[in-house]
Order: sequence, then structure tokens, then C-alpha cells
Amino acid sequence: MSMITATAWVPRGRASQHPARYEFDEEEYGRISKLAKLELDDANEDLEDARKALSKTNVSTNGNDAKSDAEEDDQEQNGADDVLSDDDDLKEYDLENYDDDEVLGGAEDEPEAEENGNPVFGNIGGLAYYKDSKEDPYLKLPEQGDASDDEEREELQVLATDNMVLAARIEDEVAHLEVYVYEDEADANLYVHHDVMLPAIPLCVEWLDTRPNKSSEQGNFAAVGTMDPDIELWDLDIVDCMFPTAILGQGSNDAGGPPLEPATRKKKRKIKKANDSYHVDSVLSLAANRTHRHLLASASADKTTKLWDLNTCTAAHSYTHHTDKVCALSWHPTQSSVLLSGSYDRTIVAADMRAPNTTVPRWGVESDVEQVRWDPHDDNQFYVSTENGVLHCFDARQLPSSPKKSKATWRLQAHEKSLSSFSINPIVPGFIATASVDRTVKLWNVTETGPSMVISRDLGVGKVFSANFAPDKAVAFRLAVAGSKGAVQVWDTSTNRAVREAFAGKAKLPSASADIQERLIAIEQDNEEEEEEASDEENGGGEGGWESMDED
Repeated sequence: MSMITATAWVPRGRASQHPARYEFDEEEYGRISKLAKLELDDANEDLEDARKALSKTNVSTNGNDAKSDAEEDDQEQNGADDVLSDDDDLKEYDLENYDDDEVLGGAEDEPEAEENGNPVFGNIGGLAYYKDSKEDPYLKLPEQGDASDDEEREELQVLATDNMVLAARIEDEVAHLEVYVYEDEADANLYVHHDVMLPAIPLCVEWLDTRPNKSSEQGNFAAVGTMDPDIELWDLDIVDCMFPTAILGQGSNDAGGPPLEPATRKKKRKIKKANDSYHVDSVLSLAANRTHRHLLASASADKTTKLWDLNTCTAAHSYTHHTDKVCALSWHPTQSSVLLSGSYDRTIVAADMRAPNTTVPRWGVESDVEQVRWDPHDDNQFYVSTENGVLHCFDARQLPSSPKKSKATWRLQAHEKSLSSFSINPIVPGFIATASVDRTVKLWNVTETGPSMVISRDLGVGKVFSANFAPDKAVAFRLAVAGSKGAVQVWDTSTNRAVREAFAGKAKLPSASADIQERLIAIEQDNEEEEEEASDEENGGGEGGWESMDED
């Protein structure tokens, strides 16, 4: 099974043009040794706990039972010895004296070889040792020159006109974050630049433009939330990195100081009771504040929302605005302290993070919330998608007396199944893309009279879990889509005739009558992968099984 649960764009020019390779030095080897020792200690603790639990279940076992078991083992061993001694085929190998030096050395068994100075076994005197590998005539190492370094540097290069796309993938129970490079040229290209291993199933990913512990410095980082309660921050400008730059969660010092090094932090037992310092359950959503760049908000299944200070990598505040899992977050585009949050308790809250103890405005919907977004073109509007496939538009100025009495500006049954993701185009007002587990992506044109569908497409990614427009003006019509088949597709929606007809008056687009081939970019699969997919489809496996599990 392979699927992509979340995606995020990195704006143009924010990635290093020449990413560095992760280098091992003595200090790093020391960190790895400490980590290995800590993991060994944890394993020993778990083993000791298992032994204690086992001993409690065997309290009734007496000494006689233990004695009889020992006697039975002795009888089995004696029986095995008898079989060996009676087997003529094994006698010739003299297994009882196998460890004796005479047999291993071969001096008595191979007298001719000894006389010729070439024993068959045991004598390694004839082996030559060279202090300098260059002197060894049998060892030929490839020369490391400037040519190979330049070639590697060119392979890793990211141009200023390239975008990065982050994809959180789970494949055969192995979780990792893939970093793609998207080249938007005449012959557009999408390829995996590098990836990093993750500790658990990833649920959300957010791009950060600041360096943890040094928020005054510009950076290129990814914050990843998983089934584990910790949030990992990875440097996207380092290839083959083994450890995150920082961890938000129990990796912080108990005394409230800066976080411990990821490789030396002590594994802690899972704590189920929610607290103000860190999450204790899965992290379901992340939102970086683009105005106050040192702030990152997180939503968790522990029913809390937390505000992290990236200067110290500790939780600045914790909020309990909801009574069930908090699954969606969105910062207000102009009022930078206002955070929108959605929950499985079927409510949406717009809270001022500077006033954690004040009463917050609250809206209600008829089903579990999937995603929330502020409208970047209208400060007073926000959108909410729900599990029953409905997209709601609310006016933040119209406060209901209670969540159950909330009245949306308009309500759209966009999909028949869960509306898992939607995205608002950053440059074209009223241009919205919705995506669902019904495997379709739909584009909508929202006017004063309400929303109307422009086009509906199945892009071949399976059940769609993520759909996001690119953030840059030059590529704002590019929509990254991913889902249960583990594939990422970048759809240039401006090449679709229906889109050009619908938004001709809102953006500079080619004529609707122009003969333009629709462009959909994906990573090319090798023949072996294509054959496996074809075999799965013929046998009715893979995707069908996943769907039946969801329906159950």
C-alpha cells in the first residue's frame, strides 16, 4: 500500500540553489552512538517490563514443573547426541572435534599443502597488508575529482524559477517526506529531489520560512505532524539528513529551556492526559503565521490547539476551544493574531491568540469538519468543508447566538463523499478547487449569485486527500493533487478550455478558443511499477481492498 496524505508548496526562490549533503563527523557519530544507547536502554526497559508481566502470569508454576522441564530438555539433548553418534554419514566429519585447532588449521590433514607453503585453511601469513591503499595492486578506487563534485552539484541544483512540492507519504508501513522539484517550463518536469524518513504515519505538512531557534534567519524548513504527538522540523536544504533540526513536543527540556538535540533526547512514556507544554496525541493540522514568522500553530487529537515559539521551540500557549479532536487551522490573512480552527465537535472557532481566556465566536456545521480556510480576497469570509461533502461559506461578521443557529452565506453539496481538501486560488477571486475521497477534483467559479462548477476531473490519484494551488503568481493556476494511489499530479488548470472561459475576465489567460493541449505533470513510473499496477487492476486488488476497509 502506498498513499500520500498531505502536500505543501515551497515558493520560488526560497530553496537553496545548491543544497548541501549531510556530512558525518566525529560529533555526529557521537550523537548516533548516544541515540543507539538510549534506544537500547528503552528496549531493555520494555524487555524487563515484559518479564515482570510474564512472571506474574506464571506465579502458580512450582519448582517441580521447572525441574521436569529441565529433565525433558536433557532427554532431548541426549537423544540428539545418540542420533549424531549413530549416523555414519556424519561421523566422517568428526563434528565433536570440529573446534580443535588441528582440524581447523589443516596442518596434519594437508601435509602437501604445508610443504608448499600454501595451506588450505588457517594460515593467513601469505596475505599482504598495505598501509596505503594506493600501494595495493589489487585495489582500485575511483578517483574523486572536481568532475564528480561538479556533476553532483549540478544534479542537486534548484533553480530560482523552480518550485518545491512536499509530499507526506506512507508506503508499506514506511513513512517519509518526499521533496519534489517542479520545473514549470515548456516541457514541465516533476521529480523527487530527496526524501527523509519519518517516525510514524504523516498526517500534515507545513512549509516554514524561518530557522528554528533563530527565527531572525531565513530558512527553508518543513514542519511535519504524524500519528506521534511530536512535531518534527526538517531542513529542506540538506540532502540525506538523518535527524530533524528540532522537535516540538516532549523533546523540550522539562525545565522549559531550549529543546534537546533530537539524537540525544530520552524516549518518554506516552502520556494520555492533555497538558500545556506539548501534545499527547496525533497532530492533525499545522499552520505557520506568515506575519509573525516565529509562530506555528498546531491542532491535535488531544482536543487542544497549541501555539509554538520557534525561537525557543516550546509551546507559548495552549487552547481548549473544542470538545473533540481539532483537525483544521487557518490564520487570518490580515489580522495576524486571529486563528480559525475546526473540530470533530462540528464547530469552528475564530480566536484571538493574544487573549486565550476570552469568549470566542463559534459557528456550527451539520457534520465533522475536514478543512477550514480564510478567503485571501475577502477578510470577512471563511470556508469550511465537511465529512458529508458540503462546502460552507460564512461571513465572520454575522455571529450566531449559538453554533446550532449558524447560517452560512451559501452552502454547496460539492461532493457525495467526504470533502477532504479544498484550495482557494491566490490571485483569482472566486476560483476554488475541491477534492474528495470520491476520487474527483472539481473547479468552481464563485460569483455574487453563488458557486457554479467549471469542470470535474478524475486525475488518477485514487481517493484525493490533498489539493493545493501554487503560491506564486507565475504558477498560480498549477494545482498539486495527491491521494491513495501514492501519486502526485500537478495540473495546469489554465490549459483547460472551461477554466479559460470561466475566468477570462478575472485573470490574464489565453483565449478559450486557442488550441492548447491540457497539461498534467506527474513523476514517470518505470515499467516494473506499471506492470505491478496493471496486475493489481486485473486481479481487483490494492485500491478496491482499501475502499472496502473505509466503507466498513
